[in-house]
Amino acid sequence: MDDTTTIREPNTSAASEDHPLVFLHGISRQFHQGDSTLTILKGAELAVWPGQSVALVGPSGAGKSTLLHIAGLLEHPDAGEVYIDAVATSHLSDLQRTRIRRTEIGFVYQFHHLLPEFSALENVVLPQMIRGLARHEASRRSIELLSYLGLKERLTHRPAELSGGEQQRVAIARAVANAPRILLADEPTGNLDVHTAEHVFATLNQLVRASGLAAIIATHNLDIASQMDRRVTIRDGLVVELS
Repeated sequence: MDDTTTIREPNTSAASEDHPLVFLHGISRQFHQGDSTLTILKGAELAVWPGQSVALVGPSGAGKSTLLHIAGLLEHPDAGEVYIDAVATSHLSDLQRTRIRRTEIGFVYQFHHLLPEFSALENVVLPQMIRGLARHEASRRSIELLSYLGLKERLTHRPAELSGGEQQRVAIARAVANAPRILLADEPTGNLDVHTAEHVFATLNQLVRASGLAAIIATHNLDIASQMDRRVTIRDGLVVELS
């Protein structure tokens, strides 16, 4: 999504890039609880290319959220390096990391976290205006994006007037409103019934492919995971590719 169009042209060929958009190299992360140490990640590796969707599956407590937080520069690993578009991020300042999060990474969570006093359209317009886009241009892009996600008739509705699936689709639109190149989603359909979850995921997957995003999506839903390009899990602190 650039300044003239909301949806990027498809880019599903990893061969068109000489490096992944996200590369986690040798990532280790431990948490200390009193006298005990809990090792979540131990030399984990993961690379994701443009237009590629990766399902991160596994039980609660396996480290999925930790891995996403590290990939999204919300947490520092204890060891290892996070490369965003081939740029090493470990020695960047907090301001530089914040700038990358704002411009390169979109986040979707299990709960939509929409601003209740604003309409669907306003929730998507606001992050673009914060970034500096003029209101009329932000509105045009938001209408285009929300319409693409099947919400053309819901633009003026506030979150409380939307269904759970509609709320989550607005959250997805907000996450990609500033044209990030990377999308990180933590159980984005976890609060939805099976039918709604499948519809929301199909919309999300379509957006990933159409926009050339590199996406890592944590999910417990194995049916949804099977529709993605790759499936990985965390086992003994490592990221393991699944067939």
